[in-house]
Amino acid sequence: MNDCIFCKIVSGEIPCNLVYQDDKIMAFKDINPLAPVHILIISKQHIESAHVLNEGNSQIAAHIFEKIPNIAREASLAESGYRVITNIGKDAGQAVPHLHFHLLGGRKLEIGLG
Repeated sequence: MNDCIFCKIVSGEIPCNLVYQDDKIMAFKDINPLAPVHILIISKQHIESAHVLNEGNSQIAAHIFEKIPNIAREASLAESGYRVITNIGKDAGQAVPHLHFHLLGGRKLEIGLG
């Protein structure tokens, strides 16, 4: 997508504070963190959200979840715990229509879903 900020990060057009990368995904620090550790994990392939995952692309989401424990360990979150969130659609708070997950930690997180 031409105007997708995450696609521009993947292409190198927009810089990021990279913490992990392989051929399928990138993980980088959120520029507006909601916790002491706030890492965004995105697919390099443009997929609008988890809502459109299917047989042809669901392996990317599986790959993300395979890598999350390592990313969390590198961020020193494995012992204390962390939260993984994805938002789907505007009403749920999805600001960028590109598959991504928020990895949050570094303090005790509120239990609420709001």
